[in-house]
Amino acid sequence: MADKLTLDIVTPYGHIFTDEVDEIVATGSEGEFGVLPEHVPFLTTMKIGMLTYKKGAKTGYFFVNGGYAEVGPDKVTILADSAERSEDIDIERAKEAMKRAEERLKKQEEIDEARATAAIERSLTRVQVAERHSAR
Repeated sequence: MADKLTLDIVTPYGHIFTDEVDEIVATGSEGEFGVLPEHVPFLTTMKIGMLTYKKGAKTGYFFVNGGYAEVGPDKVTILADSAERSEDIDIERAKEAMKRAEERLKKQEEIDEARATAAIERSLTRVQVAERHSAR
């Protein structure tokens, strides 16, 4: 019986993270899900959100921009459209991106509303993930 999970996070830009962890919590398209060792296998789509893992007393945070999660009894693979470690997120840049997207929505002039809304969601989530890292 396994007492750890291998967490792999991969994007089209490369391999982001691999480690043995105790627990994972992520945002799937149907809601948040948690994974412990010996979890029943499943496959799900991911939405913009935070991925959290615990390894002993340490907690790690990632911003995940959609993709897929494949969960097995001893391994979780995240195939993300993009992903960032909390410590790599530039909070000021994320806040500026959110401000620009909000301004585009306010103007309502020939904008793609869904795209602007997604930009706001991505920026807000990046800020939340980065602030989790800063709070440690």
